[in-house]
Amino acid sequence: MAFSVKRLLIGRPLKSTEINEQKLSNVKALAILSSDALSSVAYGPEQVIIVLATFSYLAIWYSLPIAFGILILLTALVLSYRQIIFAYPHGGGAYVVSKENLGAKPGLIAGGALLVDYILTVAVSVSSGADAIASAFPVLLPFKVEIAVSFIIFITILNLRGITESANVFAFPVYLFIFAILLLIGTSLYKIVTGAVPPETEVSVGTPVAGISLFLLLKAFASGCSALTGVEAISNAVPNFKDPAPANAAKTLAVMGTILAIMVAGITFLAYYYGIVPSATETVVSQIASHTFGRNIVYYLIQVATTIILVLAANTGFSAFPLLAVNLAKDKYLPRMFLSRGERLVYSNGILTLAVTAIILVFLFNGNTEHLIPLYAVGVFIPFTLSQTGMMVKWMREKPAGWVQRFLINTTGAIICFIVTSMFFITKLNQVWPVLIFLPLIVLFFDRIRNHYLAVGDQLRLCPDEPAKPIKGNIIIVPVSGITRVVENSLIYAKSLAPDLIIAVYVGFTKEETKKFEEKWKKWQPGVRLVTIYSSYRNINGKLGKFIDMVNSRALKANYGVTVIIPQFLPKKGWHNILHNQSGLILREYLLHRKNVVVSTVPYHLKK
Repeated sequence: MAFSVKRLLIGRPLKSTEINEQKLSNVKALAILSSDALSSVAYGPEQVIIVLATFSYLAIWYSLPIAFGILILLTALVLSYRQIIFAYPHGGGAYVVSKENLGAKPGLIAGGALLVDYILTVAVSVSSGADAIASAFPVLLPFKVEIAVSFIIFITILNLRGITESANVFAFPVYLFIFAILLLIGTSLYKIVTGAVPPETEVSVGTPVAGISLFLLLKAFASGCSALTGVEAISNAVPNFKDPAPANAAKTLAVMGTILAIMVAGITFLAYYYGIVPSATETVVSQIASHTFGRNIVYYLIQVATTIILVLAANTGFSAFPLLAVNLAKDKYLPRMFLSRGERLVYSNGILTLAVTAIILVFLFNGNTEHLIPLYAVGVFIPFTLSQTGMMVKWMREKPAGWVQRFLINTTGAIICFIVTSMFFITKLNQVWPVLIFLPLIVLFFDRIRNHYLAVGDQLRLCPDEPAKPIKGNIIIVPVSGITRVVENSLIYAKSLAPDLIIAVYVGFTKEETKKFEEKWKKWQPGVRLVTIYSSYRNINGKLGKFIDMVNSRALKANYGVTVIIPQFLPKKGWHNILHNQSGLILREYLLHRKNVVVSTVPYHLKK
């Protein structure tokens, strides 16, 4: 049944030769890798207006130059990540750039921050979608957590089916959102140009605002930069593109940047033109749509598309997290299981890890993740800053043709990203302070994993100066609990290995029982030595362990090995296992940790 359900949900296994069929075209890649960045249009410009309006309604006009600054940063990021795509076509983005140009520790900080950011992306996105559904249907309010978890499970299953299948499903909603927002901006601008909609703002550009400070403007700018989260995802997922992968990834990044720029600029301008003030009950996008279309079918289309894109923004995490984990695992900073492709040629371990951690986060915060949004933003601007700085170092070191222009682009991006990151820490320290704790812990976690792999490698590596010592033979120890076909089967196998060096061991709980067993054994297997051990406390494993240790210490001195053969019978049906003690498995696990002792299980399969 489990196998059938898996096939139904995940689909048939794919051959390794079919991997090229799982590559993304530019159209599908834009949908699956840009949903996070594009969805931020729904809340990024609004964050700027909230900061300004909290100070003074007259300060709202500053949203226009702030949006211009955000577009400058977006341009610098797009140009920079375009360079990263060609310089590092195997993916990895900020992690690989920082590691190769700034050192291992900055690379791990960038990689760790991005991993956490992708987890937050999933948790925040699905929780936002759950909030939207609960707002539309208040009866579902008590089930927000369950709805959010259902979204994660749905997106996880689609991603486990393969990247092309998930792209097929997600492409339409993403392009619907793009169409809806561009329709909103285009229609609004047409009405403004034709004079159908007079300006409703009472604040003209340049109006002096008493008490306004550079600090406040930088705070608004930093808040608005949340619209740029997700820009780096394409550089992490270059291997998912069809060949030529770097060129296709660069084109997709340029298209995404252009669409994002138009949306951010359009929404910010319309919000200013209509004199919109942030409301606790209605989003800025909703108010703009209401001004432009009224509460008709187009308005509801925009609202539905916005809600869907907020949920689907989680898919960017599912696309980028596994590939980033692959790059970290290649460098031995994450377990090797992240390098393995699943039956559908996706990195299923990375997908499942992301899903489980995001579900835990949703439960921990009870689906209310508004406090995670600053963490979500600062988690991506730290890698932004490091990647821009890393590219600066790369151009200064290599000095290729045209490097000065590239250096200036990255310098501009690095300075702005550093300012944004600093503003997050200065203005929202009470919300982003966990970054100062979990990032060092993640780096420590990465180091411990790498140290383990290096230690294992040193111990497994063949050394010509230390050849392995041959052994003269093997002493076979067979623990027995009775005279049965299972024991007989194991003894037959033991005799094939070393017929003259077999010791059968029996642990008895009473002296009478032990004596009776010795008499039976002499009649049944007179040629096999039997050692009986009396255990007044019924401790089988402990008594066996001490006996094996004694034999092993003597065997080592004589250059002999010790092999323990454990008899075990296997029931015909799996559920029958719960009817038996599984003492063989327990003993095997107990003995595996003993040095210089080989543990072997001889199975006896029951026929009925």
